[in-house]
Amino acid sequence: MLFQSIFLAAATLAPTALSCPQHTNAKRNVHLTTRQQVPPGTNVTQNDWAYEASFNWGKISPDYHLCQTGTQQSPIALSLGNGLALNHVPTFKYNGSVAGNFYNWGYGPAFTVAHDEKAAEEDIDWTSHPSFTYDNETVYLKGWHIHAPADHSVGGDRSKAELHLVHVDAEGHEAAVMAIRLDPGNSNSTFFEQLPAMISYTEMGVEEPTTMDFAPLLESVLYFNEFWTYQGSLTSPPCTEGIRWFVARQILFTGVDQMRAILGASTYSARAEQEVWQHRINE
Repeated sequence: MLFQSIFLAAATLAPTALSCPQHTNAKRNVHLTTRQQVPPGTNVTQNDWAYEASFNWGKISPDYHLCQTGTQQSPIALSLGNGLALNHVPTFKYNGSVAGNFYNWGYGPAFTVAHDEKAAEEDIDWTSHPSFTYDNETVYLKGWHIHAPADHSVGGDRSKAELHLVHVDAEGHEAAVMAIRLDPGNSNSTFFEQLPAMISYTEMGVEEPTTMDFAPLLESVLYFNEFWTYQGSLTSPPCTEGIRWFVARQILFTGVDQMRAILGASTYSARAEQEVWQHRINE
């Protein structure tokens, strides 16, 4: 129940976070920067888009044109009819505990890997973060956040929520996202039990230093031994393309109270599914 009270307290402040003109988390929690900040040099105001109207993002600003005209937009519907990936198989280097900050990103729970707060983003040593390698390319974990309901449907079914592990290249450019669908089950998730027992969200930017072991998360989906993959995009403006997506076939099951806590802390954050075009599923 402590877990539930943590997230429910955060949820009561979500509207404030969403309406706030400055996203103070974005400066430190850089894995969400491109999703929370307006592109530099534009006249677009903060919070000029909403997930409930994602079909219209491309008309809001020229800077969001890919949301309307992109050829590899995410998310897309998946099914076993697509087969499962035989290529781009990931191998993980997620050793030991990972220090970071736990907080609410305005749409739900999130965690960002710790780094030197005084360092400019271009000076952060991303290669010191947990990583995975595919096709001789290594990408590095920035953090995770949750969307509710899930972005991706599988066989026409959409899970209660979806956790995104955001990875960057050595220069800090977003390069890959590992997606894990979340649904309620019969027992608590060991991964989520690691989150702080107490946290107070009095304003956007409040964080709780947290150390997490990612082994229970990856074990729950068998280290992505079965997955779909495709070339896609960010699922919020500016809808940047060139993102390699990995979606686990297995679902992470949480306890009922854990799922209620996650949903209670979340604001609707699922983009409408996009038509498949040049995504090259599993190729």
